[in-house]
Amino acid sequence: MSEEILKALMQLFALITKQDGGVEEEEQRYVRSFLKRQIADTKYDEYYSLFKEYAGLNDLDQDNSGSREIKLTSVLDSVKILGICKKITSTLNQTQKVIVLVRLYELVNANRKFTDQRMAIITTVAEVFKIDKNEKADIEYFVTGNSPEKINGKNFLVINDDGDIPPDFLHIPTEKIDGEIIILMIPSVGLYFIKYTGNEDIYLNGLIISNRRIYLFASGSTVKLPKGMPVYYSDVASHYLQDKTTIRISYQVQDITYLFPDGVPGIRNINFSEGQGKLIGIMGSSGSGKTTLLNILSGLTPPTTGSIIINGVDLYQDKAKLQGVIGLIPQDDLLIEELTVFQNLYFNAKLCFRDKTNEEIRELTDKTLASLGLGEIRDLKVGSPFNKFISGGQRKRLNIALELIREPSILFVDEPTSGLSSRDSENVMDLLRELALKGKLVFVVIHQPSSEIFKMFDNIVFLDIGGYLIYYGNPVEAIMYFKRIDAQINSDIGECPVCGNVNPEMIFNIIESRVVDEFGNDTEERKMIPETWARTFSEQEKITTTEIVTESPPRNLRIPGWLSQFGIFSIRDFLSKISNRQYVLLTMLEAPVLGFILSYIIRYIADPNSDIYIFRENENIPVYIFMSLIVALFLGLTVSAEEIFRDRKMLKRESFLSLSKSSYLLSKILILFLISAIQAITYILIGNTVLGINGMTFYYWFALFTTAACANLIGLNVSASFNSAITIYIIIPLIMIPMMVLSGAMFSFDKLNRVVGSVDKVPWIAEIMPTKWSYEALMVRQFKDNQFQKQFYPIKKAESVADFKQVYLLPELNNRLEKNRDEFDLKGSVSETINDLVLLKNEISKENILVPDIIFQNVEDISPEKINGKLLDQIKLHLEKLDEHYSREFVTATNQRENMVMYFMEQRPGLYNRMKDMYHNETVEEHVRKVFEKNKMVEYRNGLIQQIDPVYKDPFPRNWFGFRSHFFAPRKYFLGRYFDTYWFNMGFIWFLTILFYITLYLDLLKKLVQGFRKN
Repeated sequence: MSEEILKALMQLFALITKQDGGVEEEEQRYVRSFLKRQIADTKYDEYYSLFKEYAGLNDLDQDNSGSREIKLTSVLDSVKILGICKKITSTLNQTQKVIVLVRLYELVNANRKFTDQRMAIITTVAEVFKIDKNEKADIEYFVTGNSPEKINGKNFLVINDDGDIPPDFLHIPTEKIDGEIIILMIPSVGLYFIKYTGNEDIYLNGLIISNRRIYLFASGSTVKLPKGMPVYYSDVASHYLQDKTTIRISYQVQDITYLFPDGVPGIRNINFSEGQGKLIGIMGSSGSGKTTLLNILSGLTPPTTGSIIINGVDLYQDKAKLQGVIGLIPQDDLLIEELTVFQNLYFNAKLCFRDKTNEEIRELTDKTLASLGLGEIRDLKVGSPFNKFISGGQRKRLNIALELIREPSILFVDEPTSGLSSRDSENVMDLLRELALKGKLVFVVIHQPSSEIFKMFDNIVFLDIGGYLIYYGNPVEAIMYFKRIDAQINSDIGECPVCGNVNPEMIFNIIESRVVDEFGNDTEERKMIPETWARTFSEQEKITTTEIVTESPPRNLRIPGWLSQFGIFSIRDFLSKISNRQYVLLTMLEAPVLGFILSYIIRYIADPNSDIYIFRENENIPVYIFMSLIVALFLGLTVSAEEIFRDRKMLKRESFLSLSKSSYLLSKILILFLISAIQAITYILIGNTVLGINGMTFYYWFALFTTAACANLIGLNVSASFNSAITIYIIIPLIMIPMMVLSGAMFSFDKLNRVVGSVDKVPWIAEIMPTKWSYEALMVRQFKDNQFQKQFYPIKKAESVADFKQVYLLPELNNRLEKNRDEFDLKGSVSETINDLVLLKNEISKENILVPDIIFQNVEDISPEKINGKLLDQIKLHLEKLDEHYSREFVTATNQRENMVMYFMEQRPGLYNRMKDMYHNETVEEHVRKVFEKNKMVEYRNGLIQQIDPVYKDPFPRNWFGFRSHFFAPRKYFLGRYFDTYWFNMGFIWFLTILFYITLYLDLLKKLVQGFRKN
């Protein structure tokens, strides 16, 4: 209480007592007693002298005759009273004003002199203080025992043994006591006052209660009776709540234990039960298992043994039945930093109330913000703790608002006061206390609370290192319990007799007190180990149980449908991104800048004496295609790598809402795909324009976008699986480098390590690399489908096939046939050249399929057992027919190509060369045709593998699902038909993208990482 307020009170006391004959001894005694309770002894004389001066006791002693003239309140006194009240009004809050009014009534009750003048002064004070008339009447009746106004019996509670109470009064029965204890609640300010009318020793927080003296019954208070159980603040509050709340909760913790993955106990055999309207603190030193217990109690971490029953429903067996009942506020922020205060709460509300309109949700959001004192900052961006737009206390209150707006029946809060000032801490705890007073059950993990905060709790759960439960019960009683175990003097006193403060730090000091060595120094050994503390508590204290409730707990949660959730998540994510200007600027400029840098550097002019750029001669186009795909891969990974990791705390809380995981993930994917699509098109528009790549904009964009989209899903998998941003960005190179090496651009697949490489097909390990599919698709598309080449490609393909068969394949088959004939003529068998015979059979079988007009009927007879001279002659004749066939094919194709060239030259002079310069690139052709391949054909697994002109060679169909082929194949075979390489490859990347989405949805990578971590 401030000096100015105390001086004002002395004036009010004096003005009241000097009426009707002056100050009497009982009134002076009350003032002296009041001052001794409020101030230190050194200040006592100063303020008592002030009272005497205002009351006129210093100016004139009482008349010896003892006669006292009854005086009416003077005009001057009335003016003084109004002035003093107005002064106090501008200084005190409403709670303090109520306390002042109670003290004024207590003053006049000291000698029970209730004259009209005195009561008129008190009425004036109440009116100026704007105290409700009904509450004033309740206070008057409570203090004096009479009231001219009708009182509200429901604001009174009587504690006695016979149940003889006035109508409507609340009652707590107890064992035999003299008199009764009466408690008054002031609803407007949530204050409780207590008085005792008997003559036995009744203790309030360890201090004896004087008969008929009025005491403030604050949070955490305990009344100890001569007989029977103590009466706690929570007992009193719950009785008043019975008629004000329909919430009924029974929360039972039964034999909970928890072992960490390495087998170390985290929580040991914890039992307790709680009901609605309670604020429960979870305390303990670092490493005692507070957060672990909170996670178990809230349903996040299943216990190793034991169960948690909420209104008859097992939290872990029937979790769906408790949907929306539990809320969680972690220690860390759950806020989206880029959104405003209003937007954070608004989108959270939209995910909770599907039946409310947008306008109703806006009104509810504004109402909630106003109730928490956040209305003035509704349009401010939240920002990060390091880039603050709002204070730490405001951030905490907004975090609480996220849960408060949907009003869960049970709320868990982890370290709500961490990092806050003492004032902000008390404001936050006041909010939680108010929730409990509304009938909620609130659990709070807190480390070392102040006295005020400590007394707010109805009960505390105290843990010691190793997860031992060493105390459960009333907080003020806890101090007395530990003092008693430690054999301290005054162990029956829980709070300071003068100021009423308690010292929670004392509990930690007692628990962690050390053994002293012979030199008087503390050792590392504790006086009592955690196990001893736990055993002592279980032996000395009995945990009371609450009423078991079986009715379903109320649920205000009405989550929207899948599509609505998807829309809310998408809009929320979109707004959070566009509000971050730096993010938008970098994201939108990164791709075109990279595209310009790369294309400008590799814009190569072959003729050193010319300034004319010719696309056909630029040898860097394959490098540009490859690097473009790597840029798309890199951007796709980096833009998504932190998306889920950044939301992990928010997802933890929203898991209590049972929202659709797929709607959240797909909303993320939609925004990422939109970003990747924009990045791809801006990159291509710049890069392709600089390099003069014409007619391929869509195909380049779609390939880059497809690659980036697949990278988005890979990045999301990584983001969801690792618990550190540093780890995530270390993983990105481990993903990118294999994709670069196995893309086919840097190394030929048939020239890799034999364990990895492959001769006739792309290796399996490369088949899962999206860069391989996109690089192959773009290179093949750029070569065969540009405006120039696509007119000649079918002809050149036929020409290439016929040429290879004539020049390489058939001569080699004839050579193998001659080896077989020579051995057969010499030995009558082909034992030494059996592999050559098998190769002949395999290749002829292929030709039977490829050239159905020229079929070798006796292909099954080509075997060592059935070989004979006649069969060898038939094979020779068949190879000659094939040679004639391919010769005709080659001549026909060559003539068609030459005729087309001649037509262009005659009809449209110059167009042929212009189109070739604009659309065709010689280096791309060299790559896809493998022009410089030394081994034009190789033998592999009893077959001949074509190494040159892969872009002209269709893969040979093995089976319906045999989609694998050689690199740069123009078409892909699947399900009995051929598909264009570009579209098949794009489709396969999207198939991989879908697979990565499935792994993301099922958290397969996360589970794999956790499995390795456990091992």
